[in-house]
Amino acid sequence: MCKIMPPMAAGLVVFFFAVLFSAAAGGDAAVVEHTFVVNQVRMRHLCNDTLVTVVNGQFPGPALEATEGDTVVVHLVNQSPYGITIHWHGVKQRLTCWADGAGMITQCPIQPNTTFTYRFDVSGQEGTLWWHSHVSALRATLHGIIVIRPRSGSYPFPKPDVEVPVIIGEWWQRDLVKVDKNFSIGGSFDDNPAAIAINGKLGDLYNCSGVAEDNFVLDVEPGKTYMLRLVNAALFSEYYFKVAGHKLTVVGADANYLKPFTTDVIAVAAGETIDVLMVADAPPCRYYMAALANQPPVPDPQIPVFVSRGVVQYSNIPKDAKNCTEKSPLMPVMPDQHDTITTFYFHGNLTGLQPGGNPLLPQVRGRVDEHLFLTLGKGSMCTNNKTSCKRGGNPESFEVAYINNVSFHLPDTTAVLQARYYGGKLNGGRGAVPVQDLPSRPPRAFNFTDPALIPVVPGGKMEELEPTRKATMTRRFAYNATVEVVFQSTATMQSDSNPMHLHGHDFFVLAQGHGNYDATKDVRSYNLVDPPMKNTVQVPRLGWAAIRFVADNPGAWFLHCHFEFHMAMGMAAVFEVDNGPTLETTLPPPPSDLPKCTR
Repeated sequence: MCKIMPPMAAGLVVFFFAVLFSAAAGGDAAVVEHTFVVNQVRMRHLCNDTLVTVVNGQFPGPALEATEGDTVVVHLVNQSPYGITIHWHGVKQRLTCWADGAGMITQCPIQPNTTFTYRFDVSGQEGTLWWHSHVSALRATLHGIIVIRPRSGSYPFPKPDVEVPVIIGEWWQRDLVKVDKNFSIGGSFDDNPAAIAINGKLGDLYNCSGVAEDNFVLDVEPGKTYMLRLVNAALFSEYYFKVAGHKLTVVGADANYLKPFTTDVIAVAAGETIDVLMVADAPPCRYYMAALANQPPVPDPQIPVFVSRGVVQYSNIPKDAKNCTEKSPLMPVMPDQHDTITTFYFHGNLTGLQPGGNPLLPQVRGRVDEHLFLTLGKGSMCTNNKTSCKRGGNPESFEVAYINNVSFHLPDTTAVLQARYYGGKLNGGRGAVPVQDLPSRPPRAFNFTDPALIPVVPGGKMEELEPTRKATMTRRFAYNATVEVVFQSTATMQSDSNPMHLHGHDFFVLAQGHGNYDATKDVRSYNLVDPPMKNTVQVPRLGWAAIRFVADNPGAWFLHCHFEFHMAMGMAAVFEVDNGPTLETTLPPPPSDLPKCTR
């Protein structure tokens, strides 16, 4: 990211609007315009009326549909009691970092009873993305799908007859702002959703006084092909997804095409999107689709088993087919909730398909300018800013999440991008949290995946590794630098997987493995031929994943785990990308209505 010099501002404004005009005017590109009204409504599920924060009265929120190359304009009207931002998850935001919507990273929240307009284009991307709030845990109810269709109208696979959003989300009956606050001060595994939903429907596994909740129902016609656009919008978990009696062909992820492969189970990580084709070729009947959360086994803290299901219903079920009309639909056999191997092999099967070739691939095969080895785990800090305290679950300390033993602190006074443009401090006041560079490596090497580190007990093996510090961490890259990041999941106080999401860039996933990363041998497993491009990588439980990307988009880009409790507890950092040498590679000035910080 860059310091933009004020004398350049006028020229940059002209260039910025020229970009918008060319996107709208060139070819058949259009301006796709929406108004998002954020307010609170009461919705009834599980015998309870719950006050929820939503967009346009909908859960999930409205779909944003565009064609590659279109310009998107969203007027956000905040009628809620909270400061709000909307992040357009996976949209590359080329030279529109100001519209990325990461609260206190690219903008200050849009305050109650105010408005802000997001403007960006969707060039060079086709497939499924999604949008969600990026303040507190409000994205549990503030989210919706983004569909970007090819301008040519054709896909690198047989065109589906019908496209169907399938959004896996959670239904909460708690104050989501308080939930987020609880995690930021140490975590509380008593804060759990009440249910799981598919497209806002909880499904018939949940009931109110014996009356089952509604299922999402997909009506299908024999022989037709359906593209299921899967989105995992949950705060907490990765999900397995299956449809009884049907195979699923994976064709895309994170708005990037994949070499198709067929399976009967999909693993979709938190924040991830997966596109699959389903042919309605089963005997005409009714079949359950099911989504089941996975989690690591004991001794990790356990949450309830979360599962929801919808119904695939054929249009030509014979009237005398009593097995279909009088019995429950066929239920798929799901993986075990503690099965973390199926997801490992599912994600390992993803390979890239870039029609016409990917111009960035030759560069990432060559020289690497920056190498980062980032350990992902949990530690502890002393309460009341003490320098020493008892740990191992003692109330003198509280748990935090970290990258390389530093727990991220969201800026107090202004957003990172605004501070870089205007100058000023990110964290103010006496004893302010420091702003520091993200370390390239952890402070000490140890057996990162030793299961003996999981239990949080006095005198345990983990206790000496717990001490963690707090900082607002950034890492700055030169424009067009090739960056390699190896994420290492650890066993420190937990052994969960880590769905790591980078704003503003897609990256190539080169390899993954179990155990501790060993550069001397694991680099030989890198796929530099046809790696998948993603914006979210599922770093395996007690394992690692290696990615590379080209830092070619000036701005301040959030890197974080997409498990809400990990992000709230500090598993995050900011990647800053410098301006390039020309106006066309320089971040324009902020929009005039960019929200101001009030705290």
